[in-house]
Amino acid sequence: MAIEVGKILQKKKKYILETWISGQLENDSLRDDLISNEETKIQSEELLDAFLKRLSAESTGVGTGDFDPVIEAVDGISITRAKKGFSPRDTATYIYSFKDALLKCLHEEIRNDPGTLYTESLKISKQVDELAISTFETFIKSREEVILRQTDEITEISTPVIRVWDGILALPIIGTLDSSRTQVVMENLLSQIVETGSSIAILDISGVPAVDSLVAQHLIKTVSATRLMGAECIISGIRPEIAQTVVHLGIDLSDIITKSSLASALNYAFTSLKLEVRKANKI
Repeated sequence: MAIEVGKILQKKKKYILETWISGQLENDSLRDDLISNEETKIQSEELLDAFLKRLSAESTGVGTGDFDPVIEAVDGISITRAKKGFSPRDTATYIYSFKDALLKCLHEEIRNDPGTLYTESLKISKQVDELAISTFETFIKSREEVILRQTDEITEISTPVIRVWDGILALPIIGTLDSSRTQVVMENLLSQIVETGSSIAILDISGVPAVDSLVAQHLIKTVSATRLMGAECIISGIRPEIAQTVVHLGIDLSDIITKSSLASALNYAFTSLKLEVRKANKI
């Protein structure tokens, strides 16, 4: 008769949990400065319940059933611990201590059947190892989401549209101009043109480290979109090295007004709008 490991471990649930908790208390990775013992116990019990419930659903041993509910429990624990400051190593060690508790219980219950003990131990080890790998994947995924969110926020912050005068907008661009950022630049600039009724927009690229054919195409698209909105677009911040690169690449910017500095662009804009800035006479 086959030994139903799932049912055996289910009956020893309390013992497994106590063994697991004891093992964590003896390990430095517990980090009670980041998480309370009570919360650790709750997380451990949640994972143990999900794991044993899945084992009990198998008719013979551990098998290779769908462990999605267990993976979800591990992912939740991994995300919670990452937010509290645990490293991926700490969380993986936590999962491996779970395996130690399971194997210890299994050894005590079926030690008289070495063949079955060996087979079932391998199965459990494989399942828990997959859970440990999942903690690393979850950690990386959560970090990537944070980085993407921060990148979007930085992009929004780094493309401010400034109203420098009635009818004149300026948009200083700092950093690399790629396709996604060009879209943000266009949307911000066009919405401000509509909102303020401005007729001149200045794109200052003093903070762009290099201009290649791709960046130039993005700038041309932005200028075209601005003109479709009825506004003139001036590109300022054309440094000597950028001018040489543009010429070398054969990029045609002859149809676009370009200036070497933001001051020159502002002066051109004032002249176009028939505005004059003078120094006040000293009294």
